[in-house]
Amino acid sequence: MDSVMLLVLILLPALAALLLPLARRFREPFVLAALLLETAGAVWLLQKSAQLHLFNMTAALPVGLRLDGVSKLFLLIAAVGYLLAGVYAFRYLKEGHERFFRFFLLSQAALVGMCFAENLVTMYLFFEMTTLLSMPLVLHDRTDEAIRAALKYLFYSVAGAFLGLCFIFFYARYSLTLRFVPGGALDGAAVRGHETLMQVVTFLGIVGFGAKAGLYPLHGWLPTAHPAAPAPASAILSGIIAKAGVLAIVRVLYYAVGADFLRGTWVQTALLALALLTVLMGSMMAYREKLLKKRLAYSSVSQISYILVGLFVMTAESVSGALMHVLFHACIKICLFLCAGSFIAVAGKHRVDELRGIGKAMPKTLWGFTLASLALIGIPPASGFVSKWYLAMGALDSGLAVFSWLVPVVLLISALLTAGYLLPISIAGFFPGRDAALPPRNDEGGWHMWLPILLLAAAAVLMGCFGVPVARGFAALAQTVVGA
Repeated sequence: MDSVMLLVLILLPALAALLLPLARRFREPFVLAALLLETAGAVWLLQKSAQLHLFNMTAALPVGLRLDGVSKLFLLIAAVGYLLAGVYAFRYLKEGHERFFRFFLLSQAALVGMCFAENLVTMYLFFEMTTLLSMPLVLHDRTDEAIRAALKYLFYSVAGAFLGLCFIFFYARYSLTLRFVPGGALDGAAVRGHETLMQVVTFLGIVGFGAKAGLYPLHGWLPTAHPAAPAPASAILSGIIAKAGVLAIVRVLYYAVGADFLRGTWVQTALLALALLTVLMGSMMAYREKLLKKRLAYSSVSQISYILVGLFVMTAESVSGALMHVLFHACIKICLFLCAGSFIAVAGKHRVDELRGIGKAMPKTLWGFTLASLALIGIPPASGFVSKWYLAMGALDSGLAVFSWLVPVVLLISALLTAGYLLPISIAGFFPGRDAALPPRNDEGGWHMWLPILLLAAAAVLMGCFGVPVARGFAALAQTVVGA
């Protein structure tokens, strides 16, 4: 039964998407039921262990599913994040509901399939499906801007995936199996004498899969796609779909080649340098940007690379911080993009400088934005502080020469920049000054829009308040990943 549930959770949203035209008169209850069932199934699987072989593409290319600790983390994010963004979208969308929810559900099915991937081939298939099925969400408004943004997203993602496929070709030649094995499955005898070749293709594969996560130099799609996409699509793109790149890197780094093969090599140095550059660059671009959604997009470029920094440090503590930030960032950034969508849809405010006094008109939305911002900055006791603490401590204890102190310094500078581009919005929103022209009070889009925002904001703070048990759970998962 547990094994069958892996397939059910992939097929459920896919079938719901295909049956959507038959449910036009009760579309919202139908979509909500599918999202609730998916979330219930994900929660039910949290205490389970399962594996399911589907078929063989060739004798050496199996397609199968497996549930492990990493799968459960990303599955939970995909299920709950899509549920809250879906509820928000019921009220946010003005037209094209059926088209939007069709690809919304299909992209969830592809993501869940990637979470369950048992080997590199299965992961690659679902990785490509995630790109193809989420691109129409960027394209939804069908404006010239949306078309250009969707094409850019497609080209960057496919180009990155081809680099990942190149890695898979070489890895298949020098590995014992394509299945994910904790610690990696490189064949020591086969790779002997070809270490440099494997290091090069591994570096290219990680950078390629990192395109989905916004890793420099393949980050350009993020600040283009987010302003063009509807807010619920932006929320899942940043909070969930971009994590497909993180998941692929976790699998390649810790379950395929193995961290031991890369520790202390030029590959680790180059990857850390790229990730730290992305953290700084994204923060500085966000600080300069005046369009709210584009500012949040650059913020995502920076914050997702926090996760990559932790993975590339390759210690149990840094990986624990990285995996925590996967969850915390998903919660925070979905909340922030939904807030931005409310400011745009309800008040017609697209730019940061237009939000002066918005707290008088939309207090619940701005409170959600403020709490999520505090968590993203890393102000205790909010969740972002806990993950960044583990990232910094992992780097300090890593013994990586210059990176042991450079990582905490970059994280601190990025946190200051994050405060600089988020807190002024809340301050001007709540304290506009006596002479400011205040927008009229409104219903903030109704409960469909403000309730998901407040739930996510509360979670972003409370997960930090319960940091000790949360950290223990992630520490155990990180030890499994790293093999410590």
